Amino acid sequence: MARRPPPARFGSLGIRDIAAESALIGAGGRAILLQIANPGVGHGVAEHSDFAARPLDRLVRTLDYVYTVVYGDPEQVDAVVRSVSRAHAPVRRAADASGPSYSAFDPRLQLWVAATLYDSAIDMHERVYGVLDEASAEQIYQDYAVLGTALQVPREMWPADRAAFRAYFSRELETLNTDETTRRVADALLHPVAGPLWLRAAMPVARLVTAGLLPESVRAAFRLPWSPGRQRLFTCLMAITRVVYPRVPRALRQLPRDRALRSATRKTARL
Repeated sequence: MARRPPPARFGSLGIRDIAAESALIGAGGRAILLQIANPGVGHGVAEHSDFAARPLDRLVRTLDYVYTVVYGDPEQVDAVVRSVSRAHAPVRRAADASGPSYSAFDPRLQLWVAATLYDSAIDMHERVYGVLDEASAEQIYQDYAVLGTALQVPREMWPADRAAFRAYFSRELETLNTDETTRRVADALLHPVAGPLWLRAAMPVARLVTAGLLPESVRAAFRLPWSPGRQRLFTCLMAITRVVYPRVPRALRQLPRDRALRSATRKTARL
């Protein structure tokens, strides 16, 4: 049965109005799996990250980057961009029998990463708050370009509007595939053996949400289990979230953003 969206939400909104919502973190697993289903991104992550020992690293770094670029002052943005660029410097290799070529400075790969962040965020936001009005939806879309353009993505590479984005995203979905290497990364992400106890305790819910949010083709590519029963659980969980989450005090909903900005302020002060 197709998902029935909540009623439309009206008002003039931009990226700064939605990016701080911690509910969007619930789509983080979806974004990461979409990213690593691109062979260039996936093999780069597999060979330069360690999900088994540090399962939260990529998510935390991504959140720090997003929050700082969207809400930080120019000094903080410059610092986080330089930090990301330093981390990206060794992430490159030529193609050989073991895998594809990749470079973390490749604007096509960076565009895909930014696209997954936008698509995952807007999908989760509309599941929780309802469908955005056209003006807000387009403004938020245009705003999200900054996640790529702050790095090496030229502004003209960001699809011109949401219709162009949907066409781009659909084309990219058709090119995604997984192999043993990228499926191991996904397994380490979804079944952490290290990290805090609360993380491991929360993973059954995180696995359900991640699988439920993914396009069916990508879920199948990663061989994630799914069934009518899991679909019912996912639908129920989303329904509860729509009722409960908007009633949580804003200070709590935006706590991850505020912590990230305090950290960015401390790091900038040390420079």
